[in-house]
Amino acid sequence: MSTFEVEVFQNEYLPAGGTEVNAIVTVSSAGVTGTGDAPDAAEIVIVDTSGSMDVPRAKMQAARDATAVAIDCIRDGVLFGLIAGNERARHVYPSGRGLEPASEQSRAAAKQAVGKLKAGGGTAIGTWLRAANDAFAAAAGRVCHAILLTDGANQHETREQLEATLAVCEGRFQCDCRGVGTDWEVSELRRIASVLLGSVDIIADPAEMAADFRSMTEVAMGKTTGSVSLRIWTPQGARVQFVRQVAPTVEELTGRATVAKPLTADYPTGSWGEESRDYQVCIEVPMHQVGDEMLAARVGLLHGEEVLSQGLIKAIWTSDQQLSTQISREVAHYTGQAELAECIQEGLEARKAGDNATATFKLGRAVQLAAASGNDGTMKLLAAVVDVEDPATGTVRLRSEIADVDEMALDTRSTRTVRVGPGA
Repeated sequence: MSTFEVEVFQNEYLPAGGTEVNAIVTVSSAGVTGTGDAPDAAEIVIVDTSGSMDVPRAKMQAARDATAVAIDCIRDGVLFGLIAGNERARHVYPSGRGLEPASEQSRAAAKQAVGKLKAGGGTAIGTWLRAANDAFAAAAGRVCHAILLTDGANQHETREQLEATLAVCEGRFQCDCRGVGTDWEVSELRRIASVLLGSVDIIADPAEMAADFRSMTEVAMGKTTGSVSLRIWTPQGARVQFVRQVAPTVEELTGRATVAKPLTADYPTGSWGEESRDYQVCIEVPMHQVGDEMLAARVGLLHGEEVLSQGLIKAIWTSDQQLSTQISREVAHYTGQAELAECIQEGLEARKAGDNATATFKLGRAVQLAAASGNDGTMKLLAAVVDVEDPATGTVRLRSEIADVDEMALDTRSTRTVRVGPGA
């Protein structure tokens, strides 16, 4: 199991009458070394085999090649399986509904089965996810991960059917989602990845698919601790206003809290390897007198019932305006990064709706925030959608013509953040 460390960054001082405490909680996992310490794992690759995957033909061939690359990255002993999806889900390997331990022989047999994949039919993503969930049932206690590839929207299911499936799958496995081409829905895959604690991205060129599949599988194989929760205790009279992951991506966790015991709630973070993530925690506390101090929250990392590490969020009331008006550098930075993601998504939605004034304002604000925080990756993506006249003031002009791939890349990657502090 990984060794975890929790650090808290905040300005502890509140003015007289102040009731809101903000903190950035940095969680670092050292990981473990040696395959002997690697935990039991299970991996499923879900490949869209609908008819559109044959247009152009290179798309389906790239999916076959990329899946073969992913199979080669699965370490010995890991249970794995392959699912082909159109309006149905078909277990390509193994041929039943279960999973097979990875070995030289099973990897070769799986790649042979993948080589026979053909495109045809429609798209029912929820059906594919349910099939994966059923297969993972045989892998209880393992770190379960799936890769989902599609090139189209979920045409053969209702949104309600997909949501029902996600409710069943939530907490059972994590899923990284990839859309190839430009005919899929960013909001749809983002929703799946969000609920299943995975990532979402666009593969603009099928030639990039193999490298992406390799990276996702290697990261999954590097996970050393599964089902870790962020546990937050608050004293009587205090309450959690919100909890969100803010690095490496923005992910809202507030609505996912489960009550562990009175005054204590757990927020899922999924599995961990050697990595570091940042979380923003906002606590509302009762008003106190100047000079009073209190513990606003205790934040810990939990695996099962074992507390791996913890940190404290404090509140001190002061009449010293210089102390109380200072904003923690980390809190200010990540508040801006969360707003950046929101502005991009709202700006793109406004543009689709024909509201160019709102789109210009929101995307201009996004440019201003990206420039101020040094988020060069997002700035490059924004520059493909707007002409930037003055990044400092957020003065931009919407481009009259925007390539679908550029708009989708900006939307998909809008939640990526740049780090600040020791992990930067």
